Amino acid sequence: MIGAIKTTPLLRFSSVTSISRSISTLILVEHDGGAIKSQSISAVEAAKSVDKQTSISLLLAGSGPSLQQAAAHAASCHPSISQVLVADSDKFTHPLAETWARLVQLVQQKGEYSHIITASNSFGKNILPRAAALLDVSPITDVIAISSSNQFVRPIYAGNALCTVRYSGSNPCMLSVRSTSFAVSVDSKSNEAPISQVDLSTFDEGLLRFSCLYKFLLACLGFKVLLVTLFHVLVGYLYFVGKSRYINHTAQVTERPDLGNAQVVITGGRALKSAENFKMIEKLAEKLGAAVGATRAAVDAGFVPNDLQVGQTGKIVAPKLYMAFGVSGAIQHLAGIRDSKVIVAVNKDADAPIFQVADYGLVGDLFEVIPELLEKLPEKK
Repeated sequence: MIGAIKTTPLLRFSSVTSISRSISTLILVEHDGGAIKSQSISAVEAAKSVDKQTSISLLLAGSGPSLQQAAAHAASCHPSISQVLVADSDKFTHPLAETWARLVQLVQQKGEYSHIITASNSFGKNILPRAAALLDVSPITDVIAISSSNQFVRPIYAGNALCTVRYSGSNPCMLSVRSTSFAVSVDSKSNEAPISQVDLSTFDEGLLRFSCLYKFLLACLGFKVLLVTLFHVLVGYLYFVGKSRYINHTAQVTERPDLGNAQVVITGGRALKSAENFKMIEKLAEKLGAAVGATRAAVDAGFVPNDLQVGQTGKIVAPKLYMAFGVSGAIQHLAGIRDSKVIVAVNKDADAPIFQVADYGLVGDLFEVIPELLEKLPEKK
């Protein structure tokens, strides 16, 4: 059960008996190309805030040499990690949410962790609700601060208000955390944590049971009776084999920094009018060594792919410098950039909402401002 609590004044709460005194945390880790994603390391920082004495385990799934490389990287990426759990199987070659959710259920049944944490990105948002449903608990999403082992802060109303949430349900307490809210401070001399293989011998136990039931009905009840019960069997079968399948994976090959972790982000809006004009943003980003972002309107118009979308329904960013060109400043977009250190806005509409949050604003035509910037800025060395 989750309850919302007023943040001011902050109330005192007695300890919750349903939360185990022995705090142990499982981190769901995303990896790619033999290395774990920085958002997963931020989840480790969040786990440290749960309890200083917590035992932190990382869970990786996949197959082949890249998984082993990622496991080795995970074992030495942070001094607070106690162990790394590896699920090596062809079933996890592609990170489908259904198979991952069942894996989390299996690992939780064996490990009995008090907390399960993942980053609040597409990977975490895809898996956490399904795993929580299998474990019959309520997840707490988009956490930006951890007050104690059962008290958390998360934004509501597109970031216009903060809600303090107290978890009073049974273990595990499942969280997704904003990586931008938990800065990574890693000791380069961290020791390597032990790596263990997850026992997957019972992973397909449910599927096997339904397969045996099908054969039993066919042999004992006959074809007519089988038709009556087949629907129920198929429902269970589909539950265990999953409702999604991997089709393909596309990624942009670029030397620009990752949008979610970049120190400088250059974002363009619908005012750029076309994908061809959006290349001006890309050229400016190349000169500044910045990542490229876009508003939802620009993405919906087809100027850029949706993995560049910044905002409430896109990526949450917190760069040192955020530059917005032709961005009106819709509340959903502002929810994704509020933690930026310096915001610079260029818009020809002096009443655009973006100017209310910008540290520096320029009322002007971006088609005049960007070419002038490109001309005067030195080439990146």
